[in-house]
Amino acid sequence: MKPLVELSPDVGRGLIGVFTDIDDTLTTDGQLPAASYSAMERLRENGLAVVPITGRPAGWCDLIARLWPVDGVVGENGAFYFHYDRGNRKMRRYYADDATSRRRNSERLKALGDAVLSAVPGARISADQAYRETDLAIDFCEDVAPLDESAVARIVAVLKAGGATVKVSSIHVNAWFGSYDKLTMTRHFARDVLGLDIDAVEQRFIFSGDSPNDGPMFSFFSHSVGVANVSAFADQLELPPTYITDGAGGGGFAEMVDMLIAMRGDDG
Repeated sequence: MKPLVELSPDVGRGLIGVFTDIDDTLTTDGQLPAASYSAMERLRENGLAVVPITGRPAGWCDLIARLWPVDGVVGENGAFYFHYDRGNRKMRRYYADDATSRRRNSERLKALGDAVLSAVPGARISADQAYRETDLAIDFCEDVAPLDESAVARIVAVLKAGGATVKVSSIHVNAWFGSYDKLTMTRHFARDVLGLDIDAVEQRFIFSGDSPNDGPMFSFFSHSVGVANVSAFADQLELPPTYITDGAGGGGFAEMVDMLIAMRGDDG
C-alpha cells in the first residue's frame, strides 16, 4: 500500500465521486465524528457523489439515505440500495432478491444464528439484527468482549457449512444466501441513480474502506484507499487498497477528503 500523498493530483481533478465504507472508516471508536460528516458535505458541495457502501442494516440505511449528505447507500453488504429523492420525498429501494426469497432466507439464517451461538461461546447476534432484511450479523467485538481469531474462524466455518456467503468486517461476521456483494450492488446503484457504467469510469471514483468485507471494492477500484487501521487485516485481503492514510477511522477519511478537495482547487 502506498502512502496517500502519492495519489496523483489528476485523480482529484477528474473525480466523479466517492464510495466509502462506514464502520471504522467514517467512524472512530464506534462514533461518527464531525470531521467525517463535514467531509461528506464538502465532497457534495464540490459536485461529487457520496455513497456509503456498508454492512449495516436496512433500518440504518433508510435513515442514512434520508438524513446524511449522501446520494444514496448500499447496505447489508450489497443486498440493496436506497436512494432518497428529496425533491419528490420518495425513497427508492432496490433489492438483489425478491420479497419471497428474502423471507425464506431469513428463516434459514435464524437457524444458522442459533447454530453459531451453540458452537462459539461469547458470540452474539448483533444488536442491529432486528433492523436487517437480508442477512445475519454475528457480533464478535462491537457490544461483546472481543473474540480471538480462532473464535471468529469458527463462526465463519459454521456459517459456511450452512451454505451461506460469509464476509468478516471489523466488528461483525455477516452471512447471507446469494451471490451478491458490495461491488455488484454498487454497479446497480451507479447505473440506476448516477446514470453511469461503473466499469467504464471506475478510475474516476475512489473507494475508502478498512476491512475484509471491502475486498471486492479494493480489488475493483484502481484508486482504492484504506484508512490506517486496514493494516490490521492486511493478511486477510486478497488485494489490499492501493493507498493508505496516515490517520485511522474517521480521521483518515477526513485526511483523504482534505487532499481531494485541495487537488480540485479548494483549500477548504
